[in-house]
Amino acid sequence: MIVLGLTGSIGMGKTTASGIFRRLGAPVFDADRCVHDLYEGPVVDRLESAFPGVRLNGRIDRNALGALILKNPDAMAQLESLVHPLVLEKRLEFLSKSKRLGARLVVLDLPLLFETASQNDVDGIVVVTTSIAVQKARVLARPGMSDEKLAAILGRQIPDTQKRKFAHFIIKSDDCLESMERQVKVVVSAVANCEYGN
Repeated sequence: MIVLGLTGSIGMGKTTASGIFRRLGAPVFDADRCVHDLYEGPVVDRLESAFPGVRLNGRIDRNALGALILKNPDAMAQLESLVHPLVLEKRLEFLSKSKRLGARLVVLDLPLLFETASQNDVDGIVVVTTSIAVQKARVLARPGMSDEKLAAILGRQIPDTQKRKFAHFIIKSDDCLESMERQVKVVVSAVANCEYGN
């Protein structure tokens, strides 16, 4: 089973690429979705204890949590120490199940692939990228987003230029969805023939 790590900075189009891989038949582990699920149950009590006031209607209020950790590296580190081990556990369960089911290719959709040193756990790396202007326009169009918040998020992520240096494959999301789909198909075909280097 070949494991691809799919990553990209905020607003680069990684979620769209992930969806294309899934439509093409590759099982995908979505780390963001996993965190969303955890925030609706398994870690609610622990996060409320660590960050009083972030629980709302039995789940974690991501906006309230984000406001608490935005400029607080210690709070971010504490949050990651509570959440990342659980995400890793779910990821390993996904890989084990996929292997049992005979999957030949799986995709780990990991926004923090490099930041968590998970590049060592995959066979190939796919980085989704676009121009800074397009990235900024996409992100600032999101509800509750601001230049300050975007800068804080980017400050915690490895720059796109660095990510691309370590990529086996680069998918550009500047153009239409059809272009992205063609690029993802190239990746799937290359992996099937083991044409990438590691």
